[in-house]
This record gives sequence, C-alpha cells and structure tokens, in this order.
Amino acid sequence: MSNKSFFVTALMLGCMGGTAAQAETLKYAFQGTLNQLDPYSLNETFTLGALGNAYEGLTRRGADLQIEPALAERWEVIEPNRWRFYLRQGVKFHNGNDFTAEDVAFSAERVRAEGSDLGTRINAEATVEIVDDYTVDFVLPGPNPILHYEWDTWYIMDKDWTEANDAVSVTSASDTTPNYAALNANGTGPFKIASHEPGVKTVYEKFDGWWDTATHNLDGVEFTPIGSDATRVAALLSGELDMVYPIPVQDVKRVNDNAGTQALTGPELRTIFLGMDQMRDELLYSDVKGKNPFKDVRVRKAFYQSIDIEAIKAKVMRDLSTPAALMISPFLYARAGEFERYPYDPDAAKALLAEAGYPDGFTVSMDCPNDRYVNDEAICQAVAAMLARVGVTVDLVAQPKAKYFAKVLASGGYDTSFYLLGWTPGSFDSWNILENLIQCRDEAGKGGAFNLGGYCNADVDALKDQILVENDPEKRDALIAQAYTIANDEVSHIPLHQQGLAWGVADGVELAQRADNQFVFRFVTKN
Repeated sequence: MSNKSFFVTALMLGCMGGTAAQAETLKYAFQGTLNQLDPYSLNETFTLGALGNAYEGLTRRGADLQIEPALAERWEVIEPNRWRFYLRQGVKFHNGNDFTAEDVAFSAERVRAEGSDLGTRINAEATVEIVDDYTVDFVLPGPNPILHYEWDTWYIMDKDWTEANDAVSVTSASDTTPNYAALNANGTGPFKIASHEPGVKTVYEKFDGWWDTATHNLDGVEFTPIGSDATRVAALLSGELDMVYPIPVQDVKRVNDNAGTQALTGPELRTIFLGMDQMRDELLYSDVKGKNPFKDVRVRKAFYQSIDIEAIKAKVMRDLSTPAALMISPFLYARAGEFERYPYDPDAAKALLAEAGYPDGFTVSMDCPNDRYVNDEAICQAVAAMLARVGVTVDLVAQPKAKYFAKVLASGGYDTSFYLLGWTPGSFDSWNILENLIQCRDEAGKGGAFNLGGYCNADVDALKDQILVENDPEKRDALIAQAYTIANDEVSHIPLHQQGLAWGVADGVELAQRADNQFVFRFVTKN
C-alpha cells in the first residue's frame, strides 16, 4: 500500500457522510489537558493539533495528509541553498493585524529561541531574508529537500501582538510562570480562542475573517479534558459530548452498539517506545551505585527481549496495535520490512543480565504518562511485570502528561532513568526520528531534543547529516537503513508498537480521522 493510499484509507474510516447544515457548536473531550497556548512550548501532537485550529503555518496538511499551501501561496527553490516563499496577501490575525513577512521572520527567530520545544523546525544556521512585504527567502547552510515538511505545525505569530504583550520569550513546558502568549492566542486560523482555563476548558469561536472558504459548519467548539476513560465514554453515550478520544479499546464494541454513537478505528503513525538513560555514569533512580547498567548494550538488549509484545497487543491493546521493529511507522519508510524485532526470550534476557554482571537483576524507576497515549499506564504496568520475571524491579511513576513532560524534559537535565514515550515524525520522514530521538546530545540538551536517554553514536549522526541533503530517494533510503541498523544493533531504544486510533463520535457528526491523530475542526460538520 502506498503512503498516499494509506492516508486516504484513514480518512475514509473517519468520514460518515452527510451534508453541511446550520451552524452548530461541537463539544468534545480528550484524555489529556491543553495547558499552554504558546505554540512553541510543547512539541506534542495533541497540543499542536489543538492550537492548529487557531494558528496556521506557511503550509498545512489536508485530510489525506498531503502538504498544501496555507499562509504561503507557493514556494520555490531558486538556488540550492535558497528557498523563496510567496506569502498570501490580505490575511488578518484574529485581532485585525495584517499578516506580513515581518511576522514570518519574527516567528523564525522565536521558534529557535531558548525555551522553544520546536527549535528543529528551522536549522539554527538558516537565515531569513525579507524580500518584500509578502516574499521571504530562507537561506540554508546546505541543501535540504525536506525543509518545509514540518512547517504545518510551525505556526506563525503576530510580531506586533507578541511584542506589545511582552511575550517574546517562549514559556517552556516546565516553566511555572507563563506569559501572555501562554494564556492567550492570536492566530490567523479558522477559529479563534475565546476563553481558556488551563487544564479545565477551552472555548473556540468561528473566525469570520478567515482567508479561506470554510467547509465546516461550526460556529464554536468547546473542549473539555476528561482523564477518566469511563467518564469520557459515558459523556459520549449520554449525548453530552459529540466526540471523544481516545476511547479505550475494550469499549469500542460498547460505543458501536449504543444507539446514536459509533467508534472510528484506524491505523496511526505514532510509534510507542521505551528509552533508557545511557548518558549518566550513575542512574538517578536505581539501586545500582557507582555505574550505569544501561551503558551496557547487553542490559538494553535484555530489557528488549524481556518484553512480550504480542501479549501487550492481545491483552492490553485488544489487537488495536501493530508491533514495531523500528522507531518509525512502516508506512513512512519503504525499507521497513527489512527489519525485525529482537525475539521475546526471557531466558536469553536473564543470561544477558548475568553476563553483564547483574545475575539477580536490579531496581530502576520508570516514568510513564497516564493520559497521553492509548492505555499508556497499562502498557507500563505490563512492561514492569515482564521485567520482574527476569529479576528487574520497576518502580513505576505514572502521572498526567503535564507533570510527566515537565519532569522528563526538565531544564538542567532530563530527569528520568527509564521511560515510555510516543512519537509521530512531523515530517513523516526518518530524518525527523534521527534528529529528535537518536542524535547525540550534550548534558545541556543540545542535540536530540527528545533523546531523553542520551544515546550517542557519531556514525549515526554523520549518516543523519547526509540523509538531510541527499536528493536521490534510493541513496537516501540506503543511508537511512545504515543508520537504523546501527541504532538497532546497539538497542538505542526499544520500539513497542504503532498504536491504533479509536475515536468515538455521535451520529450526525462528519469528520476526518487523520492518521497523525490531529483533530482538525475545519473538516467537521455537525447535522
């Protein structure tokens, strides 16, 4: 199946037919919270998706996930290292300010500033040159065929508004003193945020001054976070809410059997994986003192072979997952089929631990969100039980995503020894994985921003740099295969699975269930 047909299939699974009717208010819930409104604070799918209804990038992605023009009408590569973007004229921010090239240049600097979690959207050495009010050049240190692949979630901010409200500094995910942009929004998108109570409720209103033709029929949207699976599903079944996600895999049949609701299921591009601190000389949270067991590849491989991924698929995920051999969905890499998981083998795991000097195992703390991914805490509990069988005691720390991300991404050091994380490459390309999750980083966090465990291999980094500038698809795929082979041989991470999507919707609601798990209001009609 081609990438394009996969994306279209995901759309078809999420559309229920019907025609646009009179304007309506849509009420929906997600398992996690929307805390900050600063579009550069947290590189997380739900946050970026929620803010993408109010903010826009130079590009956007359609219902089939193909790149489309947005605030840029078109673009071209006028020199190998120079991309020119022609901006859309007549666009207004929600406060009435005009959108111009000044806003693009400002946003390019701000997204790379201290505190931003989206710094990799633009190369640190790239410069922005304003040609005129509606033309901008990006001058790069070298060729980059995928420069704009992630720009649908690099949202453009109003320079004048941000400066006037003393919000030029980015409020990071771990910052406890949010500025004006963290609590208010001013984008160009089809909806403006009318009110926002962090972690409680966010209300959107239709923006009548939007530059594009609306295909939705919504006059407003109300978002409420509901962490309890049972409460979230009950609100859908009772008619209190029009859409909720995710729904627990065990409740899919119940939602389908209920009159007036149905479950939408489909494949997602996100990979759920485990990471280990391989940087510190001594783990922060372990009974092993004076050394770090995760620096030994035998220990990392033992953890990998302790995990019965088929049992997790059957018992925890109710078959709504696909075991992963790579850190990227096979839909996004043509040679993914050449890679296989290490086999589940507790005896081999015990032997590896003994060979590494841990015949009786050891104790380690594990960080896990409990409201971010499908059955995330249950997955961590299953992993802990499986590791116990080979002698490893896991102290599980499961907490809401706001606390989880603030901890594991803490400024001054990644505060974790062993963790679960999920990742959808914003570019749908392997370079994103290598750049964000596998690239070497220093203790201050420079390098792979989400390489929480600090895995490092100079050969992989060199391959990553070649991949970024290679235009020939076959050569590029070969370089990617080399990088993944090294990372897999060294067990840089432990891929678990690509989770499936499970959304619950009321009859009469038509929407697009995109495989990137972003809920986009402009594709919604409610009858």
